[in-house]
Amino acid sequence: MLFTSDATSMYTNIKTPPALKEISSLLQKLFNDGTFRHYNPKSLIEALHLVFENNFFKLGDTYWRQKSGTGMGISPAPPWATIFYGIFEEHILKKWKQYLFLFKRFIDDIFGIWLSDPSPEVNEAKWEEFTQDLNCWYGLTWPCTAPALSCDFMDMTISIENGTLVTRVFKKDMNLYLYLPPTSSHPKGIGTGLIFGQVLRYRRLSTHQCDADKKIREFYQRLLARGHSPNTLSPLFLKAE
Repeated sequence: MLFTSDATSMYTNIKTPPALKEISSLLQKLFNDGTFRHYNPKSLIEALHLVFENNFFKLGDTYWRQKSGTGMGISPAPPWATIFYGIFEEHILKKWKQYLFLFKRFIDDIFGIWLSDPSPEVNEAKWEEFTQDLNCWYGLTWPCTAPALSCDFMDMTISIENGTLVTRVFKKDMNLYLYLPPTSSHPKGIGTGLIFGQVLRYRRLSTHQCDADKKIREFYQRLLARGHSPNTLSPLFLKAE
């Protein structure tokens, strides 16, 4: 059965002191045991303290220093968040390997395949215990979707059909598809890149060609609705294929 989880405000809820402690300890350990030797742990740890303890921002005519939580938009934030929870994952994945056929995470988004216990009562209890364990790391919370035959993960809908994983492109109901109109002052290459990128995306994320074909046709019609000419679009779509 498939499930997903999305951390609640992960960056802002990562407490700086414990994150510095855990990540510093890991960096030193990996250097000492020879896993990685391409960095100076002392210098790197000092740099982490400098960056994450001195995040300043301006609000109106006042200046503030962020005492805890990860600064949004700073370059080391994604690997910082990934490594911080990854330290805990080393433990939790070993504990639950009997029930986790697959467990993948991209920063604050988790996708997994849960192996159900033959007993419904045991399975329900184990799932509840697993979801509670996910939340046992310095206050981070990970709401999970209930295991099911289909789930939405990032920009995909993933389903189990006839014993096989099938993927389709997921779209949010509130998406207005406000693509750049032809009157935009952006360089012409932007429009070409948009078409090539989207066509490639639809092809790669669709298990079945018919699903990709449908998305590409819809994409074409949406660009027409934004004022683009068929004479301009058609050659680009043919070339993108």
